Amino acid sequence: MTVRQEAGSGTGEHDPLEVWIDQDLCTGDGICVQYAPEVFELDIDGLAYVKSADDELLQEPGAVTRVPLPLLRDVADSAKECPGECIHVRRVADRVEVFGPQAEAS
Repeated sequence: MTVRQEAGSGTGEHDPLEVWIDQDLCTGDGICVQYAPEVFELDIDGLAYVKSADDELLQEPGAVTRVPLPLLRDVADSAKECPGECIHVRRVADRVEVFGPQAEAS
């Protein structure tokens, strides 16, 4: 998997990506926030959530947000390093996970 994917490009050249967190598996370590604070935030419950493009905390179960291209590597690293294995990055078009616990090894 290359890092030449972009969220929201719509050109067909890059696949838009989105990310979500399974709070049932979140350990609250905050590694994701360290990697990509623009995308992730710890709430008062000690769990991590994704944020909208407008910096709004999305607390609904299964809430997703687009991955900005400049932050793709940081978001992917968050998914790889997460001790709870709760960060899922998938293609918008077919919802196939490309980074995270359900991603196919490449």
